Amino acid sequence: MFRSLIAAWQNGDPAYLIVGVLATTFVVFCTLPIHEFAHAWAATKLGDDTARLQGRLTLNPLAHLSLWGTVMIYLFGFGFANPVPVNPIRFKNRKRGMALTAFAGPASNLIMAFLFLILYNLVLFFFSSSETGRIVAQFINFAASININLAVFNLLPIPPLDGSRIITLVIPDKYYFEIMRYEQYIMIGVLVLLALGWLTIPLTFLSNLVYGLFDWIVSLPFGLLFA
Repeated sequence: MFRSLIAAWQNGDPAYLIVGVLATTFVVFCTLPIHEFAHAWAATKLGDDTARLQGRLTLNPLAHLSLWGTVMIYLFGFGFANPVPVNPIRFKNRKRGMALTAFAGPASNLIMAFLFLILYNLVLFFFSSSETGRIVAQFINFAASININLAVFNLLPIPPLDGSRIITLVIPDKYYFEIMRYEQYIMIGVLVLLALGWLTIPLTFLSNLVYGLFDWIVSLPFGLLFA
């Protein structure tokens, strides 16, 4: 289910909005750094220690957060951090190294979302009878949704998002570097499309698909064990 603070505001429930703010803050300062750490860790393991030398192999959120990317997460549920520096020359296989390093970030968000949904089902099953249990479950569900949103958004093949690095596997270098020349303008265009809501609709659709798949998988053992 799609989550953003705009959606929480439109819900009209102050408690829901407060839970949304807290869950978003948790994601920004606790799980978004894991996304960037995953990039740095993957790059280091694949032979490029640029991120490590620049202090990005850390879970400290101050080393990773982007002002505009953070604002986007709070408003729309989609956003980004400062890109981890990568020197593709240091990879044994440049294209594969770039793609794996780029994918590591969204993969960490998907793993966290899956774990949050397991925890959500556990809390909902054992503590749904209490108001506190329902609030905690809502918080966890919000965090899971935002992690899915981040993964889906960052997999878009648009500079400077992770998807733009993954597509280096399939497009010639000359076209890739030509596109990267316009990285700043493309990102401004993405911000405008999000603000107008034109990009939010397809992103929400994709996020809901992933959420539904994860929720179905996680719910299966609960249905069997506690039927």
